[in-house]
Amino acid sequence: MDYDFSRTVINLELGTLVVTPTAFEFDDFATIAAVLLVRLDAKVIDKEPSADLQQWLIDVDGCQLLLKAEHYTASMWLELLVLSEIDDLIFIQQLLSRH
Repeated sequence: MDYDFSRTVINLELGTLVVTPTAFEFDDFATIAAVLLVRLDAKVIDKEPSADLQQWLIDVDGCQLLLKAEHYTASMWLELLVLSEIDDLIFIQQLLSRH
C-alpha cells in the first residue's frame, strides 16, 4: 500500500512533526513506519515497542529523531532529540509534502 505522508503539522517550540498518513492504524505501525523510513532514506537505530506506544530511534542524514506512535490517540509523529536541529525537521516536512 502506498501511504500519503503529506499531511503534517510542525511544532517548532517542541521540535515535533505530527505525520498523519492515510488510514493510520496503530497495529500497522511497523508497516507504515517502514514505508516512511524508505521515503526519508532513514535508518533505524533502536526500537522500543510497548502495548500502546511505539518508539523508534531513527537517523535521517545524521539527524537523530524519535519516531513515535500512540494507540489511544491513533497518532504518529517525529520528535527531535536536539531542539537546535529544527532546520532538519523543517526539511523533513518539506520532503514529505512533495510526495
